[in-house]
Amino acid sequence: MPNDVFVVAEHLKNKLSDVTFEMLGKGREIADACGGKLVAVVLGSGTKDLAAQLGVADSVISVDDPALEHFSPEAYRIVLSSVVKDRQPKLTLIANTSMGMDLAAPLSAELNIPLVAYCKGLSADSGNVSVTSQLYAGKVDVESSITSAQAIISVLAGSFAGDAGRSERTPSIEEVRPSTSLNDLRVKFRRLVEPEPSDVDITKEEKLVSIGRGIQSQDNIALAEELAAALGGAISASRPIIDNGWLPKSRQVGKSGMSVKPKLYLTLGISGAPEHVEGMKDAATIIAVNTDPRAPIFDIADYAVVGDLFDIVPALTERIKGAKG
Repeated sequence: MPNDVFVVAEHLKNKLSDVTFEMLGKGREIADACGGKLVAVVLGSGTKDLAAQLGVADSVISVDDPALEHFSPEAYRIVLSSVVKDRQPKLTLIANTSMGMDLAAPLSAELNIPLVAYCKGLSADSGNVSVTSQLYAGKVDVESSITSAQAIISVLAGSFAGDAGRSERTPSIEEVRPSTSLNDLRVKFRRLVEPEPSDVDITKEEKLVSIGRGIQSQDNIALAEELAAALGGAISASRPIIDNGWLPKSRQVGKSGMSVKPKLYLTLGISGAPEHVEGMKDAATIIAVNTDPRAPIFDIADYAVVGDLFDIVPALTERIKGAKG
């Protein structure tokens, strides 16, 4: 319908991602403002339990097929293009994640519908929809007005409150079969490569000590690990550390790594490249240690410490240990 808002539910290993609920909460607001319905779309195999969790939506379109068991950009595009073409929603919200980015642009091109990516703000007034997009690693915000009959919005995770998208209500579920066969896909899913099971999930840590080039050598990482342990947190890193093979990819913070929102983010020898800042700028408290007083990291730090980390870290670690008794 012309004023409806569709939300494409993102899930992995039979669990809905937080950004799905964030999009549902905002989608509810926009659909109400536009006088339309909020419709969740969930694709997969065995999606009944997932669909039942989308109660904020007025209804759920469930497309269940063995070929959709694992995310496939090609299969998802084929199915979604058919659904969107048939239902004609005003907006289709897709997460601006690694999976969503593989889907949104091809879907936009196939349907000839405008795509607004990197959305961090969305509002509607009398049916007029405005989008705020974050570009150039968060340095520039762009305001866009949706003047077309339809649009696809790619939403950055963490942009909206997730609680508004959760409900105990049981939604109305419409089961839909793919309109075309999914047996002849050009790209086949082989396997899911997961982080080492012994490694930590830095996105769930409340305290992170993050290291950059200033750590100088792999042997010196032990200093940061000891400080992180004293704080009750974990270590993370900027891209150069990962590229050197000093820490696993699962520890990388930044645009090509993980986005984190810890209560404390303590950087050691990180200059503050835009690629890194994009992944940690939403931390509650940022403390930066760097020898360069003009390091860009100090522009966003709550506390700036100009000095040599090799002098500061051992002293700080001992002080924390002493305070704990």
